[in-house]
Amino acid sequence: MKESAKTRKFRDSDFYSRYFKGRTIDIGCGDDLVVANAEPFDMPQGDANEITNFRPTAAYDTVYSSHCLEHMRDVPKALAGWWELVKPGGFLIVVVPDEDLYEQGFWPSLFNGDHKATFRLCRSSTWSPVSYDLCDLMAALPGSEPTSIARQDDGYIYAFRRCGGADKPKLRRFLRRTLRSMKKRRLAARWLEVLFYAIATLCRCPIDQTSQVTVDGALAQMEIIARKREDKTGSGYPLWEAARNNIRSQELENQHAVTIRRRFAPSLILIGISCMAFLCALHPPAIPFCIALLIADGLFLWAFLRWPHNRLYIGNA
Repeated sequence: MKESAKTRKFRDSDFYSRYFKGRTIDIGCGDDLVVANAEPFDMPQGDANEITNFRPTAAYDTVYSSHCLEHMRDVPKALAGWWELVKPGGFLIVVVPDEDLYEQGFWPSLFNGDHKATFRLCRSSTWSPVSYDLCDLMAALPGSEPTSIARQDDGYIYAFRRCGGADKPKLRRFLRRTLRSMKKRRLAARWLEVLFYAIATLCRCPIDQTSQVTVDGALAQMEIIARKREDKTGSGYPLWEAARNNIRSQELENQHAVTIRRRFAPSLILIGISCMAFLCALHPPAIPFCIALLIADGLFLWAFLRWPHNRLYIGNA
């Protein structure tokens, strides 16, 4: 999956003009460079776990990595090595999967067997035995200060998210094969894929929304941009602590909003069905119209539960 290209669709042009003006290295890029003039670094170029053995330190204005850190053997050590490549005044941009949106309470990962770690954001509790708080990792880098912290969940349908439990591998494989077969025959459509996923969710089957068949897939990731201070005096700790408090405050607001939406959802369903049943009883020819209204009510309810995104953001990136 070309993660940088997928994320690019949701970024604005200011992101690229601000962070990629100088020398850039893209760690773990494959054939999907974040910008055309970036220097690629993947397995043919060396081991990203020991990157300082292959590239000079303090030589890059921007060090970028998307969906690579979770594959490292020693996450803190690898990240510290990437940080050494950054010039004073430069940026380290790290994008990793969100453990709650991607792994969804399952470990080892159901959707990528090479994942060696999971990541959370400004939270002490976790279900994962190999979890790291990305904010804590970045704050521990010497001379770092936060520029931007974001959870990126564009296109993600929270109603389909699992929170652990039993896997349904046969159903997952059947669903995937069916959708791919339909796509080859030009029968698959976005609405049909969503319908299949809704049925799978009712069967309590985990779904990888980042790798969909009919579209590029949703985002289920977090991104932190840290700047390396040129001034060696002082500490970036107060800035990181303020960022953590901001994120935690947004998390509480999001949880409250989700609770309210879920509390009203059954009432919306009951009211919609009751009104349609009453209309059908009074006027039987209106049954087709009521069926259409029932479908519309279902779509409205889906949007009501899904929007707004549980997106967290601070900074100006």
